[in-house]
Amino acid sequence: MTEGNFVDYVKIHAISGKGGKGSVHLHREKFITKGGPDGGDGGRGGHIIIRANKGMWTLLHLKFKKHFKADHGGHGSKSRSTGKDGEDVYIDVPLGTIVRNTETDEILFEITYDGEERILAEGGMGGRGNWHFKSSTNQTPRYAQPGVDGYEDWFQLELKLLADVGLVGFPNAGKSTLLSVITSATPKIADYAFTTLKPNLGIVKYREYKTFVMADIPGIIEGAHEGKGLGHRFLRHIERNSTLLFLIPADSNDIMKEYAVLLNELKQHNPELLDKERLMVISKSDMLDNELQAEIENEIPSEIPHLFISAVAQKGLTELKDVLWRMLND
Repeated sequence: MTEGNFVDYVKIHAISGKGGKGSVHLHREKFITKGGPDGGDGGRGGHIIIRANKGMWTLLHLKFKKHFKADHGGHGSKSRSTGKDGEDVYIDVPLGTIVRNTETDEILFEITYDGEERILAEGGMGGRGNWHFKSSTNQTPRYAQPGVDGYEDWFQLELKLLADVGLVGFPNAGKSTLLSVITSATPKIADYAFTTLKPNLGIVKYREYKTFVMADIPGIIEGAHEGKGLGHRFLRHIERNSTLLFLIPADSNDIMKEYAVLLNELKQHNPELLDKERLMVISKSDMLDNELQAEIENEIPSEIPHLFISAVAQKGLTELKDVLWRMLND
């Protein structure tokens, strides 16, 4: 998936169908001139339904199609015949999609498993036919209910990536390079900060045809939880990753300080993020000789799981996959 095709925020307008009218009809046959009421009910208006599709990774398909309208229900008819229900409209979205009411910003629901269906705008009920209103004092009611109007509103759809491993780091830490080397993803790569402006996903192929999903989250800067830089736009994607891989370049001025800043940004955004499995990975380690690597090793507390890798020199990548696989499956 290219960066330009990744869309994680859209607004859509949904109008469900109106219910059909109940029928006002009196039963008539050749030898029955004064039959009772037999007007049928109106059909239900069509729903607008959000449906999960595990084969989708972006909301791009909703970027240019923002308006959805369901059919109205059919009207009731004689012989207590119920009108046809309006046809439902389905909107397929990726797993991890959150739906909000645009006006109130209230979260209505989240889509988390394949095939899940949630009604976004419920169709109006059909009106009841006149046979419902027959009574001892009114044997031939000549009225029925109209159908209930459908529901209309604007909704906000946000995508939180459902990936196994999320790459966390400052701009230009080498996240995109790592993703391009160990997956089939082709993110934009250049030697300057904020090359990646939107998340990228890649499938990591492991032993015996096993795979897991890795997400390259745009670089964090200090103050990101307050909305600085790309702010909340990318921090929300980290919430759905099972394991967090903190990527820090070997030429960093202070590796542990950088790690502490990254942890603090996650904590300020959502303290629960610190409960996730974490792995510190020192990238660009082909720049280090044995002495420098040992010096950095001594600076890292023993309780922090860590690895030295180089995506360019293909150093430590097999070990990295092994460690991540164990973290995801233990």
